[in-house]
Amino acid sequence: MKLITSKDNPVFKDLKQLATSSQSRRRAGQSLLDGVHLAQAWLQHRGAPQVCVVAESAQYHPEVAPILAQCEALHAQCLVLADKLYDTISTVENGVGLLLLVSTPAPVAPAALKESAVLLDGLQDPGNLGSILRSAAAAGLKQVFCSPGTAAAWSPKVLRAGMGAHFVLDIFENADLVALCAASRIPLLATSSHAAQTIYDCDLSGPVAWLLGHEGQGVSPALQDAATHEVVIPHLGEMESLNVAAAAAVCLFEQLRQRTVGR
Repeated sequence: MKLITSKDNPVFKDLKQLATSSQSRRRAGQSLLDGVHLAQAWLQHRGAPQVCVVAESAQYHPEVAPILAQCEALHAQCLVLADKLYDTISTVENGVGLLLLVSTPAPVAPAALKESAVLLDGLQDPGNLGSILRSAAAAGLKQVFCSPGTAAAWSPKVLRAGMGAHFVLDIFENADLVALCAASRIPLLATSSHAAQTIYDCDLSGPVAWLLGHEGQGVSPALQDAATHEVVIPHLGEMESLNVAAAAAVCLFEQLRQRTVGR
């Protein structure tokens, strides 16, 4: 494996540019997966990375060494960075010194909604987005559509919050949600504190699409009008509403419950 010790090395410069610039990652169509858990999940679900990058002091770490060996067996390029260089590209504090460079998946979007999906309209917080992706994957959904203005799904913060959910989902960014809703062949559900029907009274046994919006403003009026159903999550106390990631989890797991147990 090649050891890189100079900050002037062109390979290191490219890695640093990708690590520090979301625009560079989008332009290159590449993402950085920092840490053992994301690396293991990628290898399990997606296969070989483009590059495996290891800090010099981490080469023989008991969690890192098997991943490094697996990447070598898959003929992925493997690089060792001097620790001081690695620390400038890692986004994880006190990490073990491992990251993968991968080609960001770009699935072909369907022309119409036919299976259960999550539609995210202007969601801003990376932690909320990652949490929703994780809930969607755990609830068995496969498709997530993100409008322009939604946080970058493959950013380091969203990847960490998603905990590997990205690799079992088809994530469509910059999606035209209004057009998608117009072509939908399944019910479109939006949560609203003013709705009369609760999610527990709604038939979720078949495919549905969940419309979830901006943390403060909610779903846009155009998407709210496109919804075929408005539902409420009943709750006690004086809080007006739930955090969007918590609301998504409640909705998705009620749908899973109905599909596996029945209404």
